[in-house]
Amino acid sequence: MNRVNESVPQEFILLGFSDRPWLELPLFVMFLFSYILTIFGNLAIILVSHLDPKLHTPMYFFLTNLSLLDLCYTTSTVPQMLVNICSNRKVISYGGCVAQLFIFLALGSTECLLLAVMSFDRFVAICRPLHYSVIMHQKLCLQLAAASWISGFSNSVLQSTWTLQMPLCGHKEVDHFFCEVPALLKLSCVDTTANEAELFFISVLFLLIPVTLILISYAFIVQAVLRMQSAEGRRKAFGTCGSHLIVVSLFYGTAIYMYLQPPSPASKDRGKMVSLFYGIITPMLNPLIYTLRNKDVKGAFKRLIARILIKK
Repeated sequence: MNRVNESVPQEFILLGFSDRPWLELPLFVMFLFSYILTIFGNLAIILVSHLDPKLHTPMYFFLTNLSLLDLCYTTSTVPQMLVNICSNRKVISYGGCVAQLFIFLALGSTECLLLAVMSFDRFVAICRPLHYSVIMHQKLCLQLAAASWISGFSNSVLQSTWTLQMPLCGHKEVDHFFCEVPALLKLSCVDTTANEAELFFISVLFLLIPVTLILISYAFIVQAVLRMQSAEGRRKAFGTCGSHLIVVSLFYGTAIYMYLQPPSPASKDRGKMVSLFYGIITPMLNPLIYTLRNKDVKGAFKRLIARILIKK
């Protein structure tokens, strides 16, 4: 029993940038500002997509899923990070760490697949416009979204279980802002080569394969757009797909850097900043990118505001 108690601490210490206390105030302001923008931006997209009939299309159905995912994604980590920055004891309970690990990993994996599904939707819309409503029917959209969520959560169950089974031998200082697989593996007092190999293999499945499919889809999309006779049609297609491509680049680029590069002590602080980027900054930017570059969403916001003002 004592060996079990030594290997599984009751709480973890999240070091973050505690060795640089002068960074705490700027980080607190940045995290709080990003979190507020994330909450309001993604809630606004969910609300307007639900209330405006013109946005009841597959593209905005998947965008609503992405916004809901980003809301939960940031909420699983940011509130605890804000509390720890303000506190002298930067701790999280073992149960809280397990929950944070599972939720963050599940939602991150789901987003990897959901972004690939969204690129498939754009591929069908632009390359097969006459068959779009037949191919992207409601049942298929629901199946694709459900498959993304189920696969993401299934992956999290596997990876979380493998990670939490590693003996810690009393180690409880996590050199990170939150509980994430690479940081927790570093606490183990046994060889983690097999776990790192499993993490690499799953990262290839959830990162490299989807991003490769996305790039192939966009190669066909660019060809189809360049063949369009209408300049307005080309502009609208590039605007819609450009928004998605920016989101894809931000999310996959930082996640691939974090999960597919060889571990290096020199890059640990860089890894923390990269994880903050895909865990906090990208969910904040998603609604801004999709609204500022999308006339349909901006039009829907204007109609919603006009409807509210008329009722008053």
